[in-house]
Amino acid sequence: MPDTRVRRRRRFLVCEPRHFAVQYAINPWMHPDAQVDVDLAQEQWRTLIDTYREHGHEVDTVPPAPGLPDMVFAANSAVVVDGRVFGSYFHAPERRPESDHYDMWFKAAGYDVHRPESVSEGEGDLIPTGRYVLAGTGFRTSREAHREVQEFFGVPVISLTLVDPYFYHLDTALFVLDEDNICYYPEAFSPGSREVLARLFPDAVLATREDAMTFGLNSVSDGLHVFIAPQAEALAARLAERGYVPVPVDLSEFHKAGGGIKCCTQEIRS
Repeated sequence: MPDTRVRRRRRFLVCEPRHFAVQYAINPWMHPDAQVDVDLAQEQWRTLIDTYREHGHEVDTVPPAPGLPDMVFAANSAVVVDGRVFGSYFHAPERRPESDHYDMWFKAAGYDVHRPESVSEGEGDLIPTGRYVLAGTGFRTSREAHREVQEFFGVPVISLTLVDPYFYHLDTALFVLDEDNICYYPEAFSPGSREVLARLFPDAVLATREDAMTFGLNSVSDGLHVFIAPQAEALAARLAERGYVPVPVDLSEFHKAGGGIKCCTQEIRS
């Protein structure tokens, strides 16, 4: 293990949870009768943004749109590599209008946006690492979208099959620590996908189901600091043993919709 980890300054895109609510059920975490504390959600979200900025990261904001309660989950809107934007095409009809609002923001910021032909849910299932794009499938993003991503970016795409509906997106079961390593919950993946991850990342930090169920894997790392759910205490301790610095940020209100820190955070890699 290196004596020191290196923080890399990041640029994040987020969306205020002004209209956040649980109005439908499209994953096992969501129950339409769940009561969302809107004021607490706003407070938790602002704390996340303030924490990013306190750690030296740039944060841009997309205006929220009425009637789109999940628009706060900015990670699902796109994946950005080398300033190229691969947009989204949501599996659930309720979320498809979100893509237009994010596309408009990217275009206004000077980016060209590729809208996929197949179901593709942005960084929810497409996670760039130093050498690859890790791509989840099984519940949302299609395998055909994996092919589109490889053709668009010219980066090798590693397809991984998710098998547990509680971990319906790749970013609920895996996150990138730095350009060389990841943290993941093996049992969220098919046997073959587990073997692939073990070959590619033999020094990965492995998580338990308890870690994953507390949204510990829906984390964001800048290479040194890991912005992580405070409920994932055991995982935070293992990360600290490996030289990372856990930064707890509580987004418990967003767990009611199946989201957490990473779900609320789109990274713009320019």
